[in-house]
Amino acid sequence: MTATASTATTARTPARVRLRPTMQSDLDFVLSLEQDESNLPFITPWERTQHEAAIRFPDFRHFIIEGGAGLDAAGFVILIGCRSPHQSIELKRMVVHDKGQGYGRAALRVAKKVAFDDLGAHRFWLDVKERNSRAQTLYAHEGFVLEGRLRDAVRTSDGHDSLIVMSMLAAEFAQRRAQGQEMFS
Repeated sequence: MTATASTATTARTPARVRLRPTMQSDLDFVLSLEQDESNLPFITPWERTQHEAAIRFPDFRHFIIEGGAGLDAAGFVILIGCRSPHQSIELKRMVVHDKGQGYGRAALRVAKKVAFDDLGAHRFWLDVKERNSRAQTLYAHEGFVLEGRLRDAVRTSDGHDSLIVMSMLAAEFAQRRAQGQEMFS
């Protein structure tokens, strides 16, 4: 079954997304998103072989975000640690093509549901480049808690950037769900 979610971007415009497993035929789309000039400052692109391995390796979940009325490809999500004995799953990457449409928020909600409900995570965590304040705001609004800062952890075209580490625990997710903050269609 494919997981789906809706979230309102405005009072009138709901964003509808679902995650489906990435196929080899999707990799040109995935690579084009990673190489897009608007995304490059915020991610560290992978080579095709890394994505191919993530599609096949059981510890990974590589998804295409499908969104909008036609459920067209709108981005991708990668989870790592899906078989971790520590029940700690990482949101390795989430890239959305058309920003500001609500697809990122809706996809994040589905990814949380997959991590906690389907994969049995105790902890769902991520790191985000410090310069990516838009993503940090989204993650905080969606219940992720700041854990710390890895100073100058990644090399960039203009020097180095720090990584902000954030996480959510299963009990926090359950509390948000009980309060109606985790809505799915």
